[in-house]
Amino acid sequence: MIRILWVLMIFVSWSLMSCSSSQKNFNPNKKIPAVQLQKDFLLLRNILEEKHPSLYWYTPKDSINFYFDKYYSDIKDSMTEQQFAWHILFPLIDKIHCGHTSVGMSKAYGKWAAGRRQATFPLYMKIWNDTMAVTANLNRKDSIFKRGTLITSVNGTRNKELISDMFNYLPEDGQANNVNYIRLSANFPYYHRNIYGISKKYAVTYIDSNGVEQKDSLALHVIPRDSARKDSIVKREKIKLPKERKQNLYRSLNIDSSGKFAVMTVNSFTRGRLRNFFRKSFRELREKNITNLVLDIRSNGGGRVGLSTLLTKYISRTPFKVADTLFSVTQNLRPYTKYFEGGFLNNIELFFISHKSQDGQFHIRHLENKLYEPKKTAYKGEVYVLTNGPTFSAAALFANAVKGQPGIVLLGEETGGGWYGNNGIMIPDVTLPNTKLRVRMPLFRLVQYQHVAKNGSGIVPDIYVGTSYEALIKGEDKKMEVVKEIILKKSEPAIANPVL
Repeated sequence: MIRILWVLMIFVSWSLMSCSSSQKNFNPNKKIPAVQLQKDFLLLRNILEEKHPSLYWYTPKDSINFYFDKYYSDIKDSMTEQQFAWHILFPLIDKIHCGHTSVGMSKAYGKWAAGRRQATFPLYMKIWNDTMAVTANLNRKDSIFKRGTLITSVNGTRNKELISDMFNYLPEDGQANNVNYIRLSANFPYYHRNIYGISKKYAVTYIDSNGVEQKDSLALHVIPRDSARKDSIVKREKIKLPKERKQNLYRSLNIDSSGKFAVMTVNSFTRGRLRNFFRKSFRELREKNITNLVLDIRSNGGGRVGLSTLLTKYISRTPFKVADTLFSVTQNLRPYTKYFEGGFLNNIELFFISHKSQDGQFHIRHLENKLYEPKKTAYKGEVYVLTNGPTFSAAALFANAVKGQPGIVLLGEETGGGWYGNNGIMIPDVTLPNTKLRVRMPLFRLVQYQHVAKNGSGIVPDIYVGTSYEALIKGEDKKMEVVKEIILKKSEPAIANPVL
């Protein structure tokens, strides 16, 4: 027994040292031979063709085959992991138009990059339609490119073309690119660096205070040498938050001081002890007779369908289903099981939850047939659901289920989650053996209950409230201000006609 324990201790110690060593010695500039890249590419193509439920949903088979051949032919020489990912796999995966199919760097690359300061394009920008407005400048001494400055081109590429080109590297459901405006807005330097590389100087055109287009140059943002030596990797200290405050990062309920409405924010259908939160929150709304509820799911990227369904039961006024159809094209991952994260367990789950139907597909009949009833304690007041590009997956299922019901209004922007359906059930990673790049691989196609035609759009709000430049400058939440104005105006007592 003692000998076995010693063997286990040695094995664990060796594993930890091996992991530490591999992270320390990881070289992002190491070139991977073309033959290994080609093998990873062909493996991924086979897996997508045999296991992806919606490979040809928005792009015809002949077009998909064209892109497979094109990007394979682009592997002419050795590449770094970053080059292979961004120049080959990212644009390939985008052509599937599935927001649940995406590329991730290897775990070793992720550990190397975590907190590391890299030279980069210096401007963060809010991006919508064809507009790009500066929100932050890493070159703090720069006196020209301040918050709110409108940018019209970077290195000779005009806004419209630049945004359209960058979208070719980012996945989305159908054509619902609203989520990609948010991605670019959140970290434009990151995407620009990976797609276009870096320049010592950037030629940038902008609109000056007189409304005239001007041209200037921006220096590459580089960490000072002393700082780079002492702090090339930023140490991220774990901040311990109180339990309730931590939970409020995922969900919260705030009743306005006027007593006329409450704001419920649900940022995830995965974390936040939502069952308990929903039960307590809707009981509080009922006891305090709050007749207007603003439900903010703008940052909700989805999660567990069961929790999305639970919220729908608290809000819906009519019975509903999760899906019209829900199926996989396979009941096992063979012969690629070893490349899938949790492949053995996924095979077991696929076998037990899906059943072959007459169409030859493997359906989850329970979710196709189950008709859910609203809870007896469901909320009866007016509901305003705030949506945006990051409203995705299970959050889009919720938005679709309640849209059009009496007393429920969707307000904001088109969701990033597809209105017709998505591929958001069972999404293991596929790890490519040579590059160790990871590709999220959905296994089921879900067509929404009472869906619209397959036009590639997200769920369209009943009241559209887009990005406001004025609100951006002032740091205001335009969508929230609009919905508050609607509620307070509706709550004003009617003025009786004066008696003459």
